[in-house]
Amino acid sequence: MSTTSQFTERDVSEFFDQTTQTYLSFWDSEGVLHTGYFAGPDDTDYPAAADRTSDLLATEAGIDASATVLDVGCGCGNFLLRLAERTGCRGEGVDLSIERVRFALGKLTERGDGLPVAFRHGSATALPYDDGGFSHVVSQDALFLVPDKARSHAEMYRVLAPGGTLAVTDFLQPVAEIGEAARRHVYDRVRWSSGYSLDGYREALTAAGFEVTVARSLDDHIRQTYRVLGETARQRAAATDDEAARQWILGFAASCDEIQAAIDRGEFGWGMFVARKPA
Repeated sequence: MSTTSQFTERDVSEFFDQTTQTYLSFWDSEGVLHTGYFAGPDDTDYPAAADRTSDLLATEAGIDASATVLDVGCGCGNFLLRLAERTGCRGEGVDLSIERVRFALGKLTERGDGLPVAFRHGSATALPYDDGGFSHVVSQDALFLVPDKARSHAEMYRVLAPGGTLAVTDFLQPVAEIGEAARRHVYDRVRWSSGYSLDGYREALTAAGFEVTVARSLDDHIRQTYRVLGETARQRAAATDDEAARQWILGFAASCDEIQAAIDRGEFGWGMFVARKPA
């Protein structure tokens, strides 16, 4: 057994800047790059499952047209754009990867429909926003990458208005020590330093001042996500002429198999959390 490696924010940002175009080429060209909430083991419709995750989180958070939303780790911007389109909320997205922010800005420009949304480059540990400026802070599968998680929790608490809501899905590290295969294929692969168990995540949010109302395991859905993505990656690799890209995609497909094994061993998980900043 081994512990996880230690990565910096620079390590994380460089990895996602360097791999964004490759992920887009075989995962989803529209930039939907988060985990899906699948209807069951026979459901292989990844885009629909990813939308279902977004809609579930928005419902749990109670986001409507009156909301002002900050998406921390917004990636390619799809979650925030979907929120604004479906609920009429206003929002900002911030991400550590400049390449993903550029993609999000490009999507916003292409739409040209005047959605009240903006994106910017920045860190979850130093959010470039005033105190109490948002009614909701959301995040999908991003906060696990922050090396200083306590600082990111404090920042999200700071920018929430009193009575505001935090709603996130995030990856979990259910056990303190993990095997070498899980460390290499799950954690080191995306520059993930360390994480929380489901209970540990709830305790960390409570320590930051939040009142946690939902702490739910979503492990069944994350396993299906990587089963579907592994199959998709192998299909895309077979149709890819660029040898370097093909080998990278095949490596990702192999990691998807190892990720499923890590989930089965209890070394990797996924959860949803909803919390409130006291009024």
